Amino acid sequence: MANASGFFTPSVPRLGTKIQPFTGISRSGFCFSRRVVCSSAIEGAEKHASPSESRVPKLVSKGCKLVGCGSAVPSLSVSNDDLSKMVDTSDEWISVRTGIRNRRVISGKESLKNLAVEAARKALEMADFDPNDLDLILMCTSTPEDIFGAAPQIQRELGCKKSPLAYDITAACSGFVLGLVSAACHIRGGGFRNVLVIGADGLSRFVDWTDRGTCILFGDAAGAVLVQACDAEEDGLLSFDLNSDGEGARHLGAPMTDDKTEELLGSNGSVLNFPPKRSSYSCIQMNGKEVFRFAVRCVPQSIESALEKAGLASSSVDWLLLHQANQRIIDAVATRLEFPQEKVISNLANYGNTSAASIPLALDEAVRSGKVKPGHTIATAGFGAGLTWGSAVIRWG
Repeated sequence: MANASGFFTPSVPRLGTKIQPFTGISRSGFCFSRRVVCSSAIEGAEKHASPSESRVPKLVSKGCKLVGCGSAVPSLSVSNDDLSKMVDTSDEWISVRTGIRNRRVISGKESLKNLAVEAARKALEMADFDPNDLDLILMCTSTPEDIFGAAPQIQRELGCKKSPLAYDITAACSGFVLGLVSAACHIRGGGFRNVLVIGADGLSRFVDWTDRGTCILFGDAAGAVLVQACDAEEDGLLSFDLNSDGEGARHLGAPMTDDKTEELLGSNGSVLNFPPKRSSYSCIQMNGKEVFRFAVRCVPQSIESALEKAGLASSSVDWLLLHQANQRIIDAVATRLEFPQEKVISNLANYGNTSAASIPLALDEAVRSGKVKPGHTIATAGFGAGLTWGSAVIRWG
């Protein structure tokens, strides 16, 4: 078993630090990690640089801070008792194994896009920020209502007149953490100043509601944060750690399948298997035991790695905020990291697993309730399909 430092992910660049390119890999049981490098040129290069070096463009080292958050959930609430009328289960069976009692499901005229827009507007309102000043919108989702992506549609609905860049990030339950780190990289290395990061998913549309192993877990929601450039001393993303392991995809996914009702074309001048069959995505398929083992092993290692890079002990962190997948996973990770329960943020009971939305949804509720205050430090981690997992140490406000 490799120790936490074996997960090669850089600390956030700081003023006066030289960044050396590096690529490395390590293996630790189920976990396979590759270093993720967020490069940033640093102000104040050596005075005696060579002519070729002096022509390299220089960027002022920037920090980034989280200044606003928002969330939105569908109106329809589905309880464990409701599910017990559809499949062989009960409120006790579900709550004991998962910690979930209710979940919200998109219905009627509701849409994931509208939930994302509502969450985004609330985040901008909290920050007292004009959407016309946005430089970038990142829509973290694996369930867009348009196969070409949702971010540009969010941009349109927000009324952004300056046509900021907008694109989707597909990483399921790890999506929001990846979006947060991507926002920081755009700010530090690309000169962006205001980035809106949205996590939104409608997994209820990809659930087999006759399979009690999966239908009890998932709900729909959207959450958003505004990430803003700041001076390096005010930096709010203290460190991060990102990983993936494609070998684990067999344990959790929703692969594309061919429509078996269509017949192949005959040989009368046509090519076999062309035109291709019409395809669609299958329902979510999950090996619960393997996903649980993956999460309780890899997530603590990732958080420990991020904390080490931030130079922090777990005892100095105010809150632990994990992807809201299963209360048993949250409890196991907290125990491994020696986080007391009173420092663990969880709203899983009310919403279930909302994939990329779970972290910003829980963060928004914690901020608006007064639990998370400006200056508080949060260790957060997302994990899930891909398999992907990642963590970040952030400071709110």
